[in-house]
Amino acid sequence: MVATPALRLATDADADQISRLMRVSILDLFPAFYDELQTASAAVHVGHLDRQLIEDRTYFVHDIGGEVVACGGWSRRAKLYTGSEAAGGDARVIDPRSEAARIRAMFVRADWTRRGLGRAILTACEDAARHEGFSELTLVATLPGVPLYRSFGFRDVREVVVTMPDGVPLPCLAMDRPVTAVAPR
Repeated sequence: MVATPALRLATDADADQISRLMRVSILDLFPAFYDELQTASAAVHVGHLDRQLIEDRTYFVHDIGGEVVACGGWSRRAKLYTGSEAAGGDARVIDPRSEAARIRAMFVRADWTRRGLGRAILTACEDAARHEGFSELTLVATLPGVPLYRSFGFRDVREVVVTMPDGVPLPCLAMDRPVTAVAPR
């Protein structure tokens, strides 16, 4: 019987494992959705840990026996995704009364997909965002994540092409959903 990974907040000590997981996840899962050039570019430019998420205590990992097998989080800052610095003001704390919390950097190891880990992370993110007064969630999804987000109630807003620093275009999808009310006990 395989043990169930524990969901917890990420710490600085997890940073190297998270970075490795991001790269491995991209190399294993992106080829079903992107071509070889897009996958290689994403492995270099998308798979980067934003340490601000750990510092803000908004980033989660699923850990099994000290090994991180899934990660993801949310942010109360303006940044939508790794590499969006060009937009400016990314570190700005957003207003939960008028702006959506950002879902960020969701990755899972290929042999741990379709086991509810991503859904558990999204639930933890939604709960935390609700606690801070947010009423909406938003994200920019790479194509491998779209089925998970749709199953969690995110709706397609628009197609987005994110151009990597090396000039490679990466088709993505902007998505959002309302934060649900706390279920009655």
